[in-house]
Amino acid sequence: MYEFLWWWLFILLPLPLVVRWWLKPAEPKQGVALKVPFLEDFQQSGKVLGRSWFGLLALLLASAAWILLVAAAARPVWVGDTVAMPVSGRDLMLAVDLSGSMQEQDFILNGQVVDRLVATKAVAGEFVRKRTGDRIGMVLFGDQAYLQAPLTFDRQTVLRLLNESQIGLAGERTAIGDAIGLALKRLQDSPEKNRVLILMTDGANTAGSVSPLEAAEMAAAVGLKIYTVGIGSESDQMRSVFGFQLMNPSADLDERTLKAIATGTGGMYFRARDTEEFHKIYAELDRLEPVEKEAQQWRPQQELFRWPLLAVLVLTLLAAVLRIERE
Repeated sequence: MYEFLWWWLFILLPLPLVVRWWLKPAEPKQGVALKVPFLEDFQQSGKVLGRSWFGLLALLLASAAWILLVAAAARPVWVGDTVAMPVSGRDLMLAVDLSGSMQEQDFILNGQVVDRLVATKAVAGEFVRKRTGDRIGMVLFGDQAYLQAPLTFDRQTVLRLLNESQIGLAGERTAIGDAIGLALKRLQDSPEKNRVLILMTDGANTAGSVSPLEAAEMAAAVGLKIYTVGIGSESDQMRSVFGFQLMNPSADLDERTLKAIATGTGGMYFRARDTEEFHKIYAELDRLEPVEKEAQQWRPQQELFRWPLLAVLVLTLLAAVLRIERE
């Protein structure tokens, strides 16, 4: 629907009439009458009648331009339907491991064997889609940690950036402490009770300038809650010259450190051995960090003052053309 935000400005509509009534018109100049004995000169009287029509049309154009000018000043807007805004105020950061070990193919997704990063993208992406009302950011880490997505309500952008991430993009090793430190830096301006970090890795800290436990202590000091997820199956059969052997693809996973990080910051440690367990982890995270219910509503508005101003410009140009024709 259309609305005028400053509708009271329409009281200015009679202003030209008030000015015309208040100010006396200029005295017409007294000319000298001439007698014209030639008949063809009286034919010029038709032009006088035409000029009166020009004057009337110019008056109508000026009146329409003034009405449109006042309408533009009254701020016309198009108001859309009411939109409910879910509000939680929570700032949630994802930290995803891109080290070389994430290419280990020990997950099954939709009946196909996939590597750990593909499984992480699928399950974490579903989790991100459900976080309506939260600001979400993302840190990717390998040899170094870097910010892939700052905190934003734009979940689609975060999903796209997550899906574009590739193994080895940040190096082959694992800098868990640096990832926590970077996430802490990006969350330091958020309210203390609303800071959450979900750290997903399949290894141990092998790179970086900050140890994971030191970073966890700094996080605990400022109220950052960290949930850690250990990725990778515990056993797998591999064919060798001696037949099938039972291997542990997650032998490098430092569960002790991940548990200490979670416990020290008030979070929890989860173990993702397969895709089904991965889904259960994010369901549990939804329960532990629920999205608050919708609390605000707003109606989108689109300013329309440009259109009456454009019409005023067109009418002014038309009036100028008529004036030239009259002269």
